[in-house]
Amino acid sequence: MMNSKNKPMTSFKIIKSHQQYLAYSAQLKKLWESPDNSNEDERELLELLIDTWEKAHFTLNQEDPIELIKFLMENHNLNRLQMMEILQINKATLSKILNYKKGLSKESIRKLSAYFNVSQEAFNRPYLMQTDNTIKNKPIKKNKT
Repeated sequence: MMNSKNKPMTSFKIIKSHQQYLAYSAQLKKLWESPDNSNEDERELLELLIDTWEKAHFTLNQEDPIELIKFLMENHNLNRLQMMEILQINKATLSKILNYKKGLSKESIRKLSAYFNVSQEAFNRPYLMQTDNTIKNKPIKKNKT
């Protein structure tokens, strides 16, 4: 298979296993990080294959945005430091977001959507925040003294 610049393309196949999905995700990440812009056809094909697999195997739209972020971090083998770099936020802010203490900004939603190739709507869904008196809308019982 040749791309538009007559360079041989890797032969990709329909994703049939979680291991293959992870390998293709890692390959896509490398292609995005590559300074070589001639791999656009490969990136597009991998994005299509990965998107098809995710739609068939993951219920992303049913997750609350924070659980979705955690899921995507795990499945893309991203640690908190890498997520801080993606969102361009500090450790404390990321911690607050992942612990339901701070909402996602519009800018963070845009960055997550672009990086993971997931619709902004998936990250812009309502979810319950943790406050001093509630945890995900469950009241904390106070001891009577």
